[in-house]
Amino acid sequence: MVSVWRSLSAWRPTAGRCTASTSATPISPREGNRLVVDAALERFGRLDAVVANAGFQHVAAVEDFPEEQWDKLVALLLTSPFLLAKYAWQALREHGDGRFVVVASAHSLTASPFKAGYVSAKHGVLGLVRTLALEGAEHGITASAVCPCYVRTPLVEAQIADQARAHGLPEERVLEDVILERQAVKRLLEPAEVADVVAFLLGPSGRGFTGAPIVMDLGWTAR
Repeated sequence: MVSVWRSLSAWRPTAGRCTASTSATPISPREGNRLVVDAALERFGRLDAVVANAGFQHVAAVEDFPEEQWDKLVALLLTSPFLLAKYAWQALREHGDGRFVVVASAHSLTASPFKAGYVSAKHGVLGLVRTLALEGAEHGITASAVCPCYVRTPLVEAQIADQARAHGLPEERVLEDVILERQAVKRLLEPAEVADVVAFLLGPSGRGFTGAPIVMDLGWTAR
């Protein structure tokens, strides 16, 4: 398995049955995506699964949204998973039971203000997963998008100040009044909860999941 993420502290694999090759290097440059796939193949001689879990956030009104931040978000959250699939596809096809999992977001299904780049890219990656599921079906490749709500990670913690400025709120009110406001259950997910779902999708019982979002949003999109 090759698992790619931006922050090691935001991901704790629990699937002891999986052997993983991981990379914490920035992967938005095109050559970086090919590099991590090639490195896994060189080390293990085969590729069982790809888990794309990388991200960052930029919060700004659309009229003030920096174009370079838009480009970076789309590159990391949408183009990178596409390239990982492209470069890994032959190896996953040869495996016969290959898995491709993207850690997407509840923002693949809904939207929030001041997050034009992130929301657009997360909507796009769900479309990519659906396309991969259709193309991979005859080769035994499944593709899924795990769509969590806010997770207790540095990515979430880092946006509190930006959210406070965008919404005109003190920072201490952002978690309750903005981040958790639309969730039925008022808490952050823990990273291990997301990792456990990914591990399930990679295991034998995950074969039936493909082409669809796996929603773990604590009731956010139920409204």
